Amino acid sequence: MTGTLDPVVGKPIDRVDGNAKTTGGARFTAEYPYPNLAHAALVHSTIARGRIVSVDTTAATAVPGVIAVLTHHNAPPMKPASKASRLNLSTLVSGTSVNFLNTDQVHWNGQPVAVVVAESGEAARAAARLVRVGYRPSESVVDFATAQRDAKPQPGNALMPSGAKKGDAEAALAAAAVSVDLRFTTPPLNHNAIEPHATTAAWDGDRLTVHETTQSIDWLRSHLALRFAVPRANIRIVAPYVGGGFGGKGSVWPGTLLAVLAARATGRPVRLSLTREAVYRTVGGRTPSVQRVALGADSNGKLSALVHTSVSYVGRVGGTGEPVTSQSRHLYAADTMLLRQDIVEMDLIPNTFMRAPGEAIGTFGLEAAVDELAYRLGLDPIELRMRNEPAVSPVDGHKFSHRLLREVYALGADRFGWANRSPRPGSMRDGRWLVGMGVATAYHPAMRFTADVTVRLSADGSVLVRCGFHEMGMGAATAQAQIAADALGVPFEAVRVAYGDSDLPAAPMAGGSIQTATAAGSVLAASEKLKRRLRSLARRHGTDGVHHAETLVRAGLPAIEAAVGSGTRLGRLASQARLMSTIMRDRRWARAACGAQFCEVRVDPDTGEVRVTRWTGVFDIGRVVNPKTAASQMRGGIVMGIGMALAEETLVDPRTGRIMNPGLAGYHLPVHADIPPIDVAFLDDPDPTMPLGIVGAGEVSITGVAAAVANAVHHATGRRIHDLPITLDKVMSA
Repeated sequence: MTGTLDPVVGKPIDRVDGNAKTTGGARFTAEYPYPNLAHAALVHSTIARGRIVSVDTTAATAVPGVIAVLTHHNAPPMKPASKASRLNLSTLVSGTSVNFLNTDQVHWNGQPVAVVVAESGEAARAAARLVRVGYRPSESVVDFATAQRDAKPQPGNALMPSGAKKGDAEAALAAAAVSVDLRFTTPPLNHNAIEPHATTAAWDGDRLTVHETTQSIDWLRSHLALRFAVPRANIRIVAPYVGGGFGGKGSVWPGTLLAVLAARATGRPVRLSLTREAVYRTVGGRTPSVQRVALGADSNGKLSALVHTSVSYVGRVGGTGEPVTSQSRHLYAADTMLLRQDIVEMDLIPNTFMRAPGEAIGTFGLEAAVDELAYRLGLDPIELRMRNEPAVSPVDGHKFSHRLLREVYALGADRFGWANRSPRPGSMRDGRWLVGMGVATAYHPAMRFTADVTVRLSADGSVLVRCGFHEMGMGAATAQAQIAADALGVPFEAVRVAYGDSDLPAAPMAGGSIQTATAAGSVLAASEKLKRRLRSLARRHGTDGVHHAETLVRAGLPAIEAAVGSGTRLGRLASQARLMSTIMRDRRWARAACGAQFCEVRVDPDTGEVRVTRWTGVFDIGRVVNPKTAASQMRGGIVMGIGMALAEETLVDPRTGRIMNPGLAGYHLPVHADIPPIDVAFLDDPDPTMPLGIVGAGEVSITGVAAAVANAVHHATGRRIHDLPITLDKVMSA
């Protein structure tokens, strides 16, 4: 177009969905009206492993309003889930391998064993409490503390290596002038998104519409097509607004399948909204871990050995190995390294992704151990890190695509006032409170996948971007509108983004901090195609140098469109090939978002109470598309990390495998009074190997947080806490 517009990428634009969400106009999964809508509730098993021997539904069916009680005796059949394959990533979306209500087997305490469908949610829940199920229990493995002795090496793959070895780290550790050898533990954690999981399912013959709390629209569609034996094209997934995901809505859990099954069985639209307790019983969370971190160094702090090993669990019927040692492959230039991840299979609900899986808990062990080594060396913890900053990735020698940790630490130390810290533990006070300052490195690997996109320019000057990506509160639609506006040289207000629907071009799961860069790459490519066509039209119609819309008017075209990818069978195969090529090509780089977390705490010396009183986080996430929404993501991740550090813990009965605190009454989350003002800053330096230089935000923000809190508590008290969460009793007894 003629003239130039100020770029909008990099500006703190208000969210395009902000008005709808703050005024109640946004419609979430459990709010879609359907005529003749029925409601469902789950009946959960009370044993960890065994078989169902009897089901008595008499009292349940007598409840007024009950339409059906589905059990393994009368439920329609489902196809079993496909085995996971890295050649077809949609197969990875299955939360478990259980064929619910098509089997009498029980695999964890809480597994759904019946579904009640009724005219109201109240009637369904009341009847579900009256279903009586008899079991023949089998021997089960539910106590993580005793199961660890049976742990085996975790299988690795191209996307998630499970270990590494460089030299003889154990020998170097034994010979080191100064060393630490520490054991850390982290507990199981559960998802508590502001919107609990819900499904509204409606069949019309063999066509299915599902409104779903999902962060994996396209892969969910493929999964349901397989399980219910209908063509993929017959299924529509609608999820324009999702009230938080954090990984818990990335897989397909039993509530979704059973809502669809109940709708098929009853011939009515069915809504299944999980209670908080049902979320804990049927949706996986983060595995517990036991970690060993051992570091050896010379008297100047140069690392000669780095050992990081872990044990975590997966469910016997599903789950993903937690990459606990991921960050340890890249952060420090140790001469020798030994990284190993072991897993044990248990009869518990399969674990799943939870914000920054692996690094969130792995940075706790590694960064607390680095802090301890700094004290033993008499070095400032930042100085020790800088003395061991690698030039290339320490394990494989790959070049860093973009690494500015030195700059991150320099800016963070300045903003936080690190120079005012007295180095001796227990030496800083504010009245009766002990004051401590801690620091830790944040780290999360960066990847990109492929997305299909169409970009349409109309003769009125408006632009429509269509892509089935996900909006879970991170401002995705706003960011992509900014990117498209700059790419096409149109005002931000002229761009509309359609998302959150499987009728749109397919996008990958919103996970791994990949969505913004992935969608941006396709938006940019489609915009370039569109501009080439515009230039061709302009040459033919003599409109060079005028507004885009004028070119279309003179050409007699209401609109033109450009696309990347397609939803045809051949198009999907081409997208799969593009994805594999992208993954293989990107393996030559060590690419990550990183940052520095600075924490100040006050500790009551008499009670052990810990209060986080100040926080600064400085991050290198490449190009920052929208600093307002990006800073909000970072603050959210830091809050989540403070919860992990000080409060969160899922309590599992080691005799029965039953979760004992399934809900917010017993599972403690930080509230407003627990969180100080959080200062967030970005370097805003583009990564030249990524679309628009975007690396990825969100997940990196939780990494390093627990370690920064633990390190601050140590500085305040001289006591090193090795086991999360950091509670009063641990502070007092350390």
